[in-house]
Amino acid sequence: MKKTSMRARVLGGAVAVAALGAGTFGAVAASAETPGAAGAPAVARAEVGGKDVVSSSHLSVDAATKAALAAMDAAGKGGYKVSVAVVDRNGNTIVALRGDGAGPQSPESAERKAFTAVSWNAPTSELAKRLTQTPNLKDIPGTLFLGGGAPVQAKDAPVAAIGVAGAPSGDLDEQFAQAGVAALGE
Repeated sequence: MKKTSMRARVLGGAVAVAALGAGTFGAVAASAETPGAAGAPAVARAEVGGKDVVSSSHLSVDAATKAALAAMDAAGKGGYKVSVAVVDRNGNTIVALRGDGAGPQSPESAERKAFTAVSWNAPTSELAKRLTQTPNLKDIPGTLFLGGGAPVQAKDAPVAAIGVAGAPSGDLDEQFAQAGVAALGE
């Protein structure tokens, strides 16, 4: 009996797995394409509107970029290397900038500060003070209760937030975030 080399066994096994996978995929694809198959539920469709639909306002990418660049510029004028993030009303990142020389932790910190500010519609420095009364706030995933996050409002409702991280203090980070907010009104 001839002994099969390791390479031949591995190659043969890979071919067998690929053939099995292709057969399985073909069977799944064929069954997925069969409309009205016995026992298959019909697709429900409905037109919704009025009170069932909620809309919200968000910053445009251009506005978010303008705010992020203004915050980055304010930090740069002070000689600080920071990261800046702008999130929408739902906490999704619109723009994120990591400044040259900014620390490796700063991009995530900036995003978390922005998320925290938009979630409570308040600067993160104010929210950090609330931790004395409610320390478990810090346990909410994705939040960071350090100065450096500033909400952006339209008609007294949050539409975005700017987070800055990397300066030696949260007060400075927040000052730069506020510069980004101020640039939106110009």
